[in-house]
Amino acid sequence: RELGDALARKIDGINQNAAAEPVRAKQTPMTDSEINSYLAFNIKDKLPRGLANPEIRALGGSQLAGRVFVDMDEFRRNRGSGGMMDPLSYISGQVPLTARGVVRTRAGKGQFQLTSAEIYGAPLPKPMVQELVRFFSRTRENPNGFDMDEPFALPAKIREVVINQGKTTI
Repeated sequence: RELGDALARKIDGINQNAAAEPVRAKQTPMTDSEINSYLAFNIKDKLPRGLANPEIRALGGSQLAGRVFVDMDEFRRNRGSGGMMDPLSYISGQVPLTARGVVRTRAGKGQFQLTSAEIYGAPLPKPMVQELVRFFSRTRENPNGFDMDEPFALPAKIREVVINQGKTTI
């Protein structure tokens, strides 16, 4: 919990810096342990319904690996049937989805490129991962959810994110 609180203070500092005029250049390092503690303790109740126990690892070279438990019953209940040929219709309960990808950032923009994903060791094609991401990332402000192929704006006037092994610097 202490590491999660430490990251919450760093995030507060980033937001305070973003609100300042002028914004000053600043680097904020975050360890995998801080990030995962923050996910487990500080924002656990803010995760979308149907997602649990997320973990992220910084692999270096802009690469991330992550795991989250996905409630496939919640997904299917709100998605409707994909038909008999849809592999996601045969999975039920909470299942671990693991994924790897590359995050590139520059000038306040970011882009994610999925390199692999799997459920229980079985490869998950990108269109299926995208469907899950869109479903679980929907909000009132963004009813279509997050599109993995689209660039996105970094929050809080962040210019760049550097991902090294075990440590990410904002």
